[in-house]
Amino acid sequence: MVRKRPKNLNLLTIRLPVPALVSIMHRVSGALLFLSLPLWLLLFWLTVSSEQSYQLAQVFLHSLLVKLLLVLLAWAFFHHACAGIRHLALDAHLGLRLRYARASSMMVLLLTGILLISFTVAIW
Repeated sequence: MVRKRPKNLNLLTIRLPVPALVSIMHRVSGALLFLSLPLWLLLFWLTVSSEQSYQLAQVFLHSLLVKLLLVLLAWAFFHHACAGIRHLALDAHLGLRLRYARASSMMVLLLTGILLISFTVAIW
């Protein structure tokens, strides 16, 4: 006999546990970092091609919109790095119990926040 279970297909009302959110954010941050590679390559090319293009890159990097974009990309980098270390520990069978998984997820979020705040203060 097949049981009829209620289905909740509204993704905005589903309450995911913290480890699941960290895992999803790890994937989002990785995609964001990958998609930002052309921007990083353009900036690198501008800084090494000539003195005038280097000055143009400096002006570009000091604008408010670009600084906000840099903060977003810094979040992606910091979160991806911290969550990646957490995933490596899980692959090594460290912290597999639910209590440790929740604690390590919270630690990833806390460490990412601290690193992001320090980066934001440093660029402003």
